[in-house]
Amino acid sequence: MSTTLSEKKEQPSSHGNSSEHVTGRPEEVIIVENREELGTGRAEASAKVWGRYSIWALYISLGLAAYVYSLDYSTTYFYTPFATSSFSVHSLLSSIEVVSQIILAVGKPVVARIADLQSRPFAFTIVLTFYIVGYILIASSHSVSHYAAGRVFQSAGQTGLQILSQIIVADITPLKWRGFVTAWLSGPFIINSFIGSKIASSMTNRNPANGWRWGYGIFCILVPVSLAPIMVVLGWSERKAKKLGLVKRVEHSEGGASKRDWVRKTLKFAIEMDLLGLILFGVGWALLLIAMTLSGGAKDGWRNPSIIAMIIVGPIIIIAFIIYEIKWAKFPFIPGHFLRNRGLMATSFIAFFDFISFYLTALYLTSFLYVVKTPEWTLAEQNYFASTQSVGLTVFAIVGGVIMRWRRRLKVLLIGGLIIRCLGVGIMIRSRGANGSDAELVISQVIQAFGGGFVSITEFTAAQAAVTHKHVAMAIAFNLLITEVGGAIGSSVGGAIWVHLMPRYLRQYLPGTTDEQRALLFGSIINIAALSPDDPIRVGAIQAYAETMKILIIASLAFGLIPIFLALLVPNYRLGDAQNAIDGLDITGRRVDEPQEQKKEENSARV
Repeated sequence: MSTTLSEKKEQPSSHGNSSEHVTGRPEEVIIVENREELGTGRAEASAKVWGRYSIWALYISLGLAAYVYSLDYSTTYFYTPFATSSFSVHSLLSSIEVVSQIILAVGKPVVARIADLQSRPFAFTIVLTFYIVGYILIASSHSVSHYAAGRVFQSAGQTGLQILSQIIVADITPLKWRGFVTAWLSGPFIINSFIGSKIASSMTNRNPANGWRWGYGIFCILVPVSLAPIMVVLGWSERKAKKLGLVKRVEHSEGGASKRDWVRKTLKFAIEMDLLGLILFGVGWALLLIAMTLSGGAKDGWRNPSIIAMIIVGPIIIIAFIIYEIKWAKFPFIPGHFLRNRGLMATSFIAFFDFISFYLTALYLTSFLYVVKTPEWTLAEQNYFASTQSVGLTVFAIVGGVIMRWRRRLKVLLIGGLIIRCLGVGIMIRSRGANGSDAELVISQVIQAFGGGFVSITEFTAAQAAVTHKHVAMAIAFNLLITEVGGAIGSSVGGAIWVHLMPRYLRQYLPGTTDEQRALLFGSIINIAALSPDDPIRVGAIQAYAETMKILIIASLAFGLIPIFLALLVPNYRLGDAQNAIDGLDITGRRVDEPQEQKKEENSARV
């Protein structure tokens, strides 16, 4: 990672010229030898200038950004079925979610790389721009393609805010507090799950066809207001550290290239970002996963030429991505040593399979509730239930963070959480049936949240413990990327099951209806919920929903069992005062004392 000047003082000074004049004490100066260490070096230098008030200002700013992020998440997900239904394409819900999740995945290493190559505040500026553009496009959309384009920009902004918040937490906290602070940032979900339900229901109750537009539009104002304080605090600390000369950047010669050669600079930036690799990765997975979700509704299904082309071309592009990353990428966004890091890989694939399991059952949850429980449950009550797991995940993640701070270990908590979560998924096989009681529905959600909260906070902390500070941004990006791909696969598989089985069950339970009637019921949850609860058509549609959900839950349970075995491979890291479990350095780059037990344990996991 970036080192202090005292650790590098014996090295010759012929590497290049310093771009920042050094006025700080030699032992306080952060040496940045490589471009990819610049963001981390500036973060460590900024940590040296924080005082009591500035660090609390940073925490409060993070909390404000986290609050608006959670309000966004707690409301906008509820609008998606209404938006697709307003365009009469409710069955495209999973396809839109797959595209959104691909952007959420691919965007993370892009933002992390920008934060590493430039600075954390600069990355926040990029994120804010995408957020605003996305919500303007969504709120003003007049077609599903226009709406989907807005979701692309919004997803890029959302993924950027998510990962930057986690990078800042990793920059400012030691391992022993990492889990608790990470979970604390999710605390607003507890409040917004209830406030968000009120907001979402008020937007859609009065005007189900277009009320969702206002729901998206308010974030064009809220997001800039919430991000401004953290951008100011980070910018202030970075400028102060630079003024004090706490960062010394060593620039290597580039063969006399002109500083005005923008073409060369742009190409250099693209290579450092590994843009080609990111494009290949995103396009390959998008083609494959979207083909799976569209196959059921396409003419001739799997035999449709477009579906066949996507299924063939998608894997070819993924293979091309792997070859390019191994042979030609100078700065691969998935470094080779990540693939050899047991702790990082095991935790990332735990999250991968856990998200497949989660999205198989979560994707059509709001649709299921709207069809089965309207008007018995109001829209606000449906939102409360849909938020049960989010609230529970947050509460138990905070509890898990406290346990990790107290016990200084995480492996037992991780394995126990995975087992409990699978128990909750198993209970859903009955609870999400047509005759499941309200109590069964709630209990299954709470049990999943109990286990899932422990899983999320332990695996995420372990992934960060497995790498040094200079790699933590990309390690977080890698972990969340693999997680989001898992979510995309879960949505894709869930969508494929839905579009293939739901029409079949509608024919089975509604034999007296025409193809046109069933198409209307399949395409819009509003059409089903508009019928009387005892209407035979609605009763048959509910039974079709229940049968399809049962298949999704069984598949979810199968994927949920895999992480239990992967958890056995995770090193039982000791969570101490260091920024990570590898080099024994704290958040300012200073050496801290760690028990010898930790050093022995983690040397075996060193890459």
